Amino acid sequence: MKPEELRIALFSGNYNYVRDGANQALNRLVGYLLRQGAQVRIYSPTVKHPAFPPTGDLVGVPAFKVPRRQEYRIPYHLPGSVRRDLEAFAPNVIHVASPDFVGHRAITWARGRNIPAVASVHTRFDTYLQYYGLAFLEPAARAIMRRFYRRCDAIVVPAESTAAIFRAQRMNSDISLWSRGVDREQFNPDRRSLDWRRSHNIADDDMVVVFLGRLVLEKGLDVFADAIDAARAIDVPLRVMAIGDGPARSYFEERLPDAIFTGQLTGVELATALASADVFLNPSITETFGNVTLEAMASGLPVIAAVASGTTSLVHDRITGRLANPGDTEAFAEILATYQSNPDLRARHGGAGLEVARTMDWDDINAVVMHVYERVIQRRRRKR
Repeated sequence: MKPEELRIALFSGNYNYVRDGANQALNRLVGYLLRQGAQVRIYSPTVKHPAFPPTGDLVGVPAFKVPRRQEYRIPYHLPGSVRRDLEAFAPNVIHVASPDFVGHRAITWARGRNIPAVASVHTRFDTYLQYYGLAFLEPAARAIMRRFYRRCDAIVVPAESTAAIFRAQRMNSDISLWSRGVDREQFNPDRRSLDWRRSHNIADDDMVVVFLGRLVLEKGLDVFADAIDAARAIDVPLRVMAIGDGPARSYFEERLPDAIFTGQLTGVELATALASADVFLNPSITETFGNVTLEAMASGLPVIAAVASGTTSLVHDRITGRLANPGDTEAFAEILATYQSNPDLRARHGGAGLEVARTMDWDDINAVVMHVYERVIQRRRRKR
């Protein structure tokens, strides 16, 4: 099947209105598909002032704001105008990127017309519940997700560790890896700047521990702050930098009053700040991959992370960084102490991570998704 024969309708709960790793990966995928000659149309909530311009043709769908997370929208309806647009586009494959109401309706629409559906997994939504005191709902959430993913012809996940979890949870029998790449022109160790550090009153020999990502509770902000407190309790000298913004910023600032908060950065400014740190600490357990982890590795930083899906496919313990059990702040503190006392070990682990990042080419990675589309389309045709 030729790429120019593909007509892909992509449904996403967030394509460009808030910047995150998931929607940036989707925009890169669409850009790659368009360059190959495929036709793509995106259906997602829209806002008056999105975080960045969309790649490809974007059609807005009705959505409501998420309670307690007003910056996010949940699409809930496929009105007649959108359905007519979808019919006119005449896709031969549907791609759903989030298990929301419209995602379910898109799959139903596709099944009624014998069109294959592919789902991509970007976040383990079931793990979010524990951060809002709703952990008892996790089994129900997984049951809903299982119904969603099993109605698809195939699913793509970003890491083998995530694939193993989804196989164990019987989400689908056809699971392929759609990893993530990194822009090595943007993120690289050459971006490190002593002048940038000095402008933020960071001494040349200070060890800077960096957090990168949306400032939201489900990223493990409490664990990060507790780990810093535990390290200082055993007299580990360090500085803290938080790159990003979000609704939990005031909480994080209160927990880490002496940290450097840069706000949301992009482009060269982001790459410079990240490469000018010394250690990346990622306590999150909700990622299915961890784009920020790969960006830190491409910047030459050793990574300290929780043992969780996605992370364990990138961070090799005692090679590219260190792993600790989720929430084990004492273990995180001991690792920080080791890195602070041994700059050569930091450099060795950071160099090993850089070599891993150099193998992550976006075009090769996105080609996998295109081949999944082709495979499920051909499988449907053979069945007909």
